[in-house]
Amino acid sequence: MQERQWITARRSELGAVAEELAKQLQEVRAERDELALAERVLNRLAELARADAGAVAPVSAKLAGRAVLLIPHRSDAADEGALPGDYRKILAIVREAVGPVQGRAVGERLGPDASVRGKLEPLRVKMTKLADRGWLHKRGDGRFTARP
Repeated sequence: MQERQWITARRSELGAVAEELAKQLQEVRAERDELALAERVLNRLAELARADAGAVAPVSAKLAGRAVLLIPHRSDAADEGALPGDYRKILAIVREAVGPVQGRAVGERLGPDASVRGKLEPLRVKMTKLADRGWLHKRGDGRFTARP
């Protein structure tokens, strides 16, 4: 009879240990998955940094599942051929202009309905990105000119 009690008690102890180990295993797996994700993010950031530092042609990368287009700085690129097509079109329109141009004027040349503000905002963002990277000059009044 004592042997049966000991077996029952031992099985109960081992069951509790097994439950605790299963819980710890689940926690370890969750942390391991988080570390794998963090490692993928760090690798992606390193790839983007390398691509941004040495890019001469437009580079498309994925970050958090979204495509990201890297626009090179003017000083890093040999010519405007390093820019994606829509950025080259914007640059050409600004260069053809007689004076400083607003985003609306560029939008009218590109085709989107210039009266709808929401359709011009992405264009203004692209123009500002070109200015930030040295391809255009953004004046204080919000108009853009081509850099020589």
